[in-house]
Amino acid sequence: MVREPVTDAVWAARLPDVFAPRDVGYAAARVVATTSQVRESLVSRLHLVAVTAAGGVLVCRTDEGGMFLPGGTKEPGETLDALAHRELAEEAGAQLRSPLRRFAGYEATSSLPQPYRPHQPHPVAHWVYAVAKARVVGPPTCPPDAEQVVEVLALDPAEAVSRLAGPDPLHAGMLRLALAMGLVG
Repeated sequence: MVREPVTDAVWAARLPDVFAPRDVGYAAARVVATTSQVRESLVSRLHLVAVTAAGGVLVCRTDEGGMFLPGGTKEPGETLDALAHRELAEEAGAQLRSPLRRFAGYEATSSLPQPYRPHQPHPVAHWVYAVAKARVVGPPTCPPDAEQVVEVLALDPAEAVSRLAGPDPLHAGMLRLALAMGLVG
């Protein structure tokens, strides 16, 4: 028996708040969740559901009290694997222990006349999420001009969703989707 892939419509019926279009003020963009795989050249950001050997999800807390999944903006010419390695070290002091498994993301349509950075796709870009095993090996190595991470937590996935829901509902939604897909937990 051949199983049909689960479509965005099916996931949207199960998690309507995750798939509802929303405006993201800090990025001046309207985002819509999707499980469609996109070409790497269309990706401007990557965030990781980084899972420890004990099953915890790594969540970063900033000096301003924000909480988020590690990840960030793609540099010119950078692959998604290189981006994942760099951001995981910078924001969580961690190393990847498995290949990335891209599972979803947001299609972001910018209302700005120019891209955030000249090398990024515009006006439509993709903010991709992936699951991977990771291990914390030291403190975060955030550059001085980046968000300053003051704590890296390895949380039970359900607690991570709860802790992310207020400060970063986009990340909380993607973690809920990863749980629903059976990728973590």
